[in-house]
Amino acid sequence: MGIPYPAGPPLTCQQIRALDVVAIERVGIPGVVLMENAGRGIAELIYGALRDPAVNRVLILCGPGNNGGDGFVVARHLHNAGVHVDVALAASPEKSRGDAATNLKILGHMWFRLLRADQPADLDAIRRAANDADAIVDALLGTGSIGSPQGATAALIELANAAPRARRIAIDIPSGLDADRGDVQEPCFRADVTVTMVAPKVGFDVPAARRVVGQVVVVGIGAPRELVPGCKAPPGGVDS
Repeated sequence: MGIPYPAGPPLTCQQIRALDVVAIERVGIPGVVLMENAGRGIAELIYGALRDPAVNRVLILCGPGNNGGDGFVVARHLHNAGVHVDVALAASPEKSRGDAATNLKILGHMWFRLLRADQPADLDAIRRAANDADAIVDALLGTGSIGSPQGATAALIELANAAPRARRIAIDIPSGLDADRGDVQEPCFRADVTVTMVAPKVGFDVPAARRVVGQVVVVGIGAPRELVPGCKAPPGGVDS
């Protein structure tokens, strides 16, 4: 059984970004550690939801930003647990930066099938992987995205929504959703489960958003609980 994470009240995207800055710059937790914590927690939830991890297939759709970085961490942990994982990139690997690039580089040293949605032949392979998948994970766009998904990202969302039998799982937010206002752009990933970090987002309760977020599960990223707006330190902490 994992360590429980009691989620606090819904937060705005700006509050989440501010928390990340404080955790990194003031507390001293490297961003790559926060990403590892998030990805590991998400991977554990996905693994626990698979009916038969030894034979189930998971397709992870990854953008070049930090949301994609979370997806790379998820891919590594599921692969290490013996799950068949395909990773589809919405952009060329060179477009990943910072912590996301670090985790993509790690995947490059593993026995991974990395597919490129910006290449027609690979897009056909991604479509076949989606049709065979038991779970499709949306790690394309995070809370900083604005407007409707475009290009290869849009193509991957449409492909995922059309998959005949896969359970759809969004990391942090479904790509195409404005997590503050609850506006649903088109295309928008239609999740059965949204695994969101730190706290639910304020837009999740908007009626339109509820139709695309599915069940909402909150995971921690290792930031001190005292930094999360609306949360208090639990009793029984370490004595000073």
